[in-house]
Amino acid sequence: MKERVKEKADHYFHKVVEIRRHLHQHPELSFQEEQTAQFVFQTLESMGLQPQRIANTGVVALIEGAKTGPVVALRADLDALPILETNEVPYKSKNDGVMHACGHDVHTASLLGAAMILNDLKSELSGKIKLIFQPGEEKLPGGASIMIQEGVLKNPEPKAIFGQHVFPELEVGKVGFRSGQYMASCDEIHITVKGKGGHGAMPHLAIDPILISSHLVLALQQVVSRKSNPLIPSVLTIGKFIGNGATNVIPSEVKLEGTFRTFDETWRSEAHKEIVSIAENLVKSMGGTCDIDIQRGYPFVFNDEALTEKARQSAFAYLGESNVVELPMRATGEDFSFYTQAMPGTFYRLGVANPSKGIMHPVHSPSFDADEESLRIGSGLMAWIAINELK
Repeated sequence: MKERVKEKADHYFHKVVEIRRHLHQHPELSFQEEQTAQFVFQTLESMGLQPQRIANTGVVALIEGAKTGPVVALRADLDALPILETNEVPYKSKNDGVMHACGHDVHTASLLGAAMILNDLKSELSGKIKLIFQPGEEKLPGGASIMIQEGVLKNPEPKAIFGQHVFPELEVGKVGFRSGQYMASCDEIHITVKGKGGHGAMPHLAIDPILISSHLVLALQQVVSRKSNPLIPSVLTIGKFIGNGATNVIPSEVKLEGTFRTFDETWRSEAHKEIVSIAENLVKSMGGTCDIDIQRGYPFVFNDEALTEKARQSAFAYLGESNVVELPMRATGEDFSFYTQAMPGTFYRLGVANPSKGIMHPVHSPSFDADEESLRIGSGLMAWIAINELK
């Protein structure tokens, strides 16, 4: 069966490359993936499947094996990023300022390729494969959460779900796995510090929100350095500080924006309270007021140990042990976490780098690209993992 999957992956490779290039040329932003969803829908229909639209720009379809058995879900994301592509390639984005800089075109093309392979082999499968193409991974509240609310994990209910993501830190031909905690929860912090504007030469007549906010940025570091258990990885970063004064003008307010990330849901909630408490008390002590909005984002990604080990063994068999690596924990976030909080899931990484071709730029970069040979592996391995899980 493994050799047949590889043969199918080779057979459909050029078609999958064609699909990826089409998607790369026509990227759409989160929750605006109308043309992308329609393209996926029509591609699935051309296979004889009966896809359905869900969550507005999401698509779901079912491949039914000839025999009864469990249900396994495979997931890809559809959205692109607001980035102007700098690559000079034949498949360069035609939508100025929008780019598949996180590899979702690779994810979607790979899942469509896996669907072609599995659909060809369905007469020999026991069970069903649910194909999930979701919108809005890059934007809160996360398309996964909406898909789940609208019932994507029901009728039928999968026993497990798998997702793969491009990884430019790995060369093409390799994949990576990690059991247990893998990626962090991610929440957005929005704080407006209000003071009293005035002349820069007469600060005694003003309440300076620049000074207050400067102290606040430093004080918030206590959340990680002194409030958290040092055994729980956490990060708090303030990445935006806007005080629109001038050389001689003290503004009336300052806006701060940042992120908080961790790997423990209890501590996550406690940290939110600490952020609010520190901000309110410090700002008040310096004569100002503040508005605080913490937008709860994605939970942390948890890769089910048994499921991940089984997928790892499938990768060993498909690619050879030397091409399967152990991944470190990451503080980046992923809305695949909503699936792993709801059921056993595994989120693994697909190597896409090729330094000899200059393909080695990070995701979310205007120069990001993927060696298209990764599509052969991405489609074949995903199909192989699903087949083994059905067993």
